[in-house]
Amino acid sequence: MGRIISVANQKGGVGKTTTTINLAASLAEKGKKVLVVDIDPQGNTTSGLGIEKNKLSQTIYELLLGQSTWESVLLHTQVEGLDLLPANVDLAGAEIELIGVPKREYLLKQYLDKVKEQYDFILIDCPPSLNTLTINSLTASNTVLVPIQCEYYALEGLTQLMHTIHLVSQRLNPNLSIEGIVFTMFDARTNLSLQVVEEVKKHLHKNVYKTIIPRNVRLGEAPSHGLPITLYDSRSKGAESYRLLADEVIERKGS
Repeated sequence: MGRIISVANQKGGVGKTTTTINLAASLAEKGKKVLVVDIDPQGNTTSGLGIEKNKLSQTIYELLLGQSTWESVLLHTQVEGLDLLPANVDLAGAEIELIGVPKREYLLKQYLDKVKEQYDFILIDCPPSLNTLTINSLTASNTVLVPIQCEYYALEGLTQLMHTIHLVSQRLNPNLSIEGIVFTMFDARTNLSLQVVEEVKKHLHKNVYKTIIPRNVRLGEAPSHGLPITLYDSRSKGAESYRLLADEVIERKGS
């Protein structure tokens, strides 16, 4: 049965989409069957996997509103073993459209529960805010993976997110837990990066992944080519880091 992991942080620009795409591709490279769910109206995960998001007539937006079917929305990507539920800017309207819909927090869960046995991992890229879409993601998930940029305000955003996860687990999804914290955009040349890592480890030692994702030019270039780093530059430091993270995620299955 597939593990459903939300990739979430209420702060933007922390590497959520980069982590979703490249962790998913690395898991698929290791022979896992993976589904990526893009539930961010920016649709960056969709375009980062080589899909022209603005040309799509069927996306997760139509699925959540009951205007389309799973089969019509699901896409196979250029990465073998990696499927995608795509999104584009249309999804921004879901917040208003879903007002008054009974049990709207469980719409995504209803779909994923039907297909999770077909996948080893389902990764959901959440928007950088606490809204109906993020709540849908957390309600559907087993765990939350939190990317944190190694910068001064990292802990501030983390505290808010932990509070959100606690509320969701109390009221909507009692099985929700923290998958782990992964540090992104790490620059070993700065004392600040090192301090942030030490500070977070002090607070959440058991939930911090050993793998740290470095600042890497090739990681930044890959999305503009619509490719995960494993296909864009397989030997780069970024690709190697995400492979190591995938190994850790696989190992945590029994924990």
